[in-house]
Amino acid sequence: MQKLADKGNGNYAYLDSVEEARKVLVHQINGTLMTIAKDVKIQVEFNPARVASYRLIGYEKRLLRKEDFNNDKVDAGEIGAGHTVTALYEVVPAGAGTTDPAASVPPVDPLKYQSPSAPATTAKSETNGSPEMVTVKLRHKKPDGDVSELTERSFTDNGSKFENAAPDLKFAAAVAEFGMLLRDSQFKGKGTFGAVIEWAQEGKGRDAAGYRAGFIEMAHKAQSLKPREG
Repeated sequence: MQKLADKGNGNYAYLDSVEEARKVLVHQINGTLMTIAKDVKIQVEFNPARVASYRLIGYEKRLLRKEDFNNDKVDAGEIGAGHTVTALYEVVPAGAGTTDPAASVPPVDPLKYQSPSAPATTAKSETNGSPEMVTVKLRHKKPDGDVSELTERSFTDNGSKFENAAPDLKFAAAVAEFGMLLRDSQFKGKGTFGAVIEWAQEGKGRDAAGYRAGFIEMAHKAQSLKPREG
């Protein structure tokens, strides 16, 4: 179903309850039927003077080659009316003591037939004076268009702590942590179901449709299967 939806610029859903059917066929139907942007691509570049290493959490099936970002012939995802997209990165700041969020993964041998385009030291020296932490580029086509438009924004790290994060970010982090715990991911760190529930509750917000409350209930059930956690 996923391959058919991807190839046909469509959507698919798994309905396992009346509540899920109401969510997909009632509350989200406008976004499914009305595309506001097609072939949406996002490219993220971190400043090596500010970020020692980073890791994209999830999106394994959505990754594109970097050279495909500017290629309008390469198909990408669609965004419907009222829909949002969230991508989470694990970031290790420069000078934090470790340079690899995936430290347990063995290093890759140096290339034999190719040379890096620019040494890391050169890249750092060119960006040391910039306070920017990351630049995000977004490409999209209008629903009836064939040529993409580029939007670019740069951001700095203001040092804000996670406990002061916006509710939506806390909830997104809870969902990501929940997925890593269920998969027993090597990147789960010291995460617990207790922390997942705490973040989700702090990020619940108004939750008019009750979807976030449903996630919190599911996290409680998962926690009960491992009573020693969190």
